[in-house]
Amino acid sequence: MGKVVFQRDLEVRHEVDVLVVGGGPAGVAAAVSAARQGAKVFLAEATACLGGLGTSGMVPAFMQFTDGVNFLAGGIGEEILKKMWEYGGKIEGSEYSIKVEALKRVYDDIVTEAGVDFTLNTQMVAVDAEDGCVNYVIFAAKSGMFAVKAKIYIDGTGDGDLCAWAGAEYEKGDENGEMMAGTLCSLWANIDWDRVVRPDNRGLEEAIKDKIFTHEDRHLSGIWRTGKTLGGGNIGHTYDVDGTDERSLTKSLIWGRKSMTEFERYYKEYLDGYEEMELAATGAILGIRESRRIIGDYVMVLDDFINRANFDDEIGRYAYPVDIHPSDTSVEGFKKFEEEYHNLRYKDGESYGIPYRALTPRGLQNVLVAGRCVSCDRYMQSSIRVMPGCYITGQAAGVAAAMAAEKNTDTRGIDIKELQSRLKAIGAYLPNF
Repeated sequence: MGKVVFQRDLEVRHEVDVLVVGGGPAGVAAAVSAARQGAKVFLAEATACLGGLGTSGMVPAFMQFTDGVNFLAGGIGEEILKKMWEYGGKIEGSEYSIKVEALKRVYDDIVTEAGVDFTLNTQMVAVDAEDGCVNYVIFAAKSGMFAVKAKIYIDGTGDGDLCAWAGAEYEKGDENGEMMAGTLCSLWANIDWDRVVRPDNRGLEEAIKDKIFTHEDRHLSGIWRTGKTLGGGNIGHTYDVDGTDERSLTKSLIWGRKSMTEFERYYKEYLDGYEEMELAATGAILGIRESRRIIGDYVMVLDDFINRANFDDEIGRYAYPVDIHPSDTSVEGFKKFEEEYHNLRYKDGESYGIPYRALTPRGLQNVLVAGRCVSCDRYMQSSIRVMPGCYITGQAAGVAAAMAAEKNTDTRGIDIKELQSRLKAIGAYLPNF
């Protein structure tokens, strides 16, 4: 294959204090938090709405916001959850179920009201960095290509694209490079919830024996109630998927849509209450659980989970179990998942600390990372990757970025005690400070 040299002069369309790339839960939390601290913020989102996997990806439910006693995702996370209930109504018994259209409007409103300048359908295409400092980021949109220059940059892409393209170190997958399976989430209508009996995998072994499924996938997360007759499906896995490779994503999206016919048959024929169910939609983006993990000044590891770690530079605490979905359909892989998921979890009131140093990519001076690709090993990543965890790290990254811009310093030049004080003032859970 040949190569081309592509050069052109581009307009620097925005010069801001903070640029946030990616408008998922971490990116929104970062942008809103930075703007509320007085920073001039531009947020670029590649898809047609804010919210990432909770909206475009149709993930049907939030994971836990609390440790059973304390509200861990305090501040932005709690505000978003309560606004979604206000806009879409709380489902009794399924308080964490996501009403997608309500959540979209929550994100629209919270970002707009904070004074964040943002555009949708705006894709990052290049990063210009030198000696550990990002100079500007290039985007492509319907109006063409343009540059954005900022004092501080926040990577909210979920895959660590900004950091990786700027030269940061990262890890991906297990020791063999294998990553957790993905899921194409879905929306189903005409479910008779009064007749549904949990769990959803009650007939799974029989269905596998009857060769209903192409893949003998024993990990069935199930369908969450999201309306009167609606359910959100976190069902099926796309194996051997790399979220940083468009060909891999394409292959997985095609299989994910095709696999819905198998799950429709399973639910209708093997479980009660689903006989009249009808597929309404599948997600516009694939549910990726794992891709890059950016290497930061501190790497959170399994021992931090086991020891309920505390840190001097703590910016939040979280408590979701270790949840590493199998990378294949082997019985051994599923048994390992079950063992970890049931044993590596906390009692009520327990949590682990998240250090600020997990948000500062090693070797980069003016970049912070938030969301599922913060600095950690696979075990910790499988816990912190879910939406409430993203709100926590995004909120901290946004406040820290605003402070750094305000004081004309890099991401390591801010006062941690002041950061913690500002976070506590907006509702962050920091019981040790």
